[in-house]
Amino acid sequence: MAKSELNRGNIVDFILDLFAHRGAEEYMGESVSMSQHMEQTAACAIADGASDELVIAALLHDIGHFVGDFPIDALENGINNCHEDAGSAFLAPFFPASVTEPIRLHVAAKKYLCAVDPNYTNRLSDASIESLNVQGGPMSTSEVEDFESNPYHQTALKARHYDDDGKIVGLDIKPIKDYRAQIEASLRPE
Repeated sequence: MAKSELNRGNIVDFILDLFAHRGAEEYMGESVSMSQHMEQTAACAIADGASDELVIAALLHDIGHFVGDFPIDALENGINNCHEDAGSAFLAPFFPASVTEPIRLHVAAKKYLCAVDPNYTNRLSDASIESLNVQGGPMSTSEVEDFESNPYHQTALKARHYDDDGKIVGLDIKPIKDYRAQIEASLRPE
């Protein structure tokens, strides 16, 4: 199904199909696949007691790798794929800002945390440090101020921490298909 044919009635099937067909792809040299990473990120949100919208944002935060204009290995090859913008833009017609803004801001949240917390960089995987460099490195003072002025910056920071923690080999968690009802419930009202 082409992206131009998507509507509220079939977007969830399209997302589940993306995970089924592309989810096993390598995740930037990490030891988990793309789908394992996103499912683990959602599991971290659930464990933290996050809202349903933030759980779905965590689950779909890297969907831009699948729907963007760049190949899956762009970041590994030194090309900023802007997957956060691609994913947020793709989901925006169907989901509220409480889902799409943490997705759009999850890379900015990494750049922010690297700028304001000197210990945060030590928490990042090698692949996340490599992508940080491709994505422009830590924020400047003015970028920090702009980020903090966004009403979704706190939820983006939570999503970022879930993202950082969602990279554990062999973790037994529920697959995306088990989130179907929660994804449907998070859709924008008709």
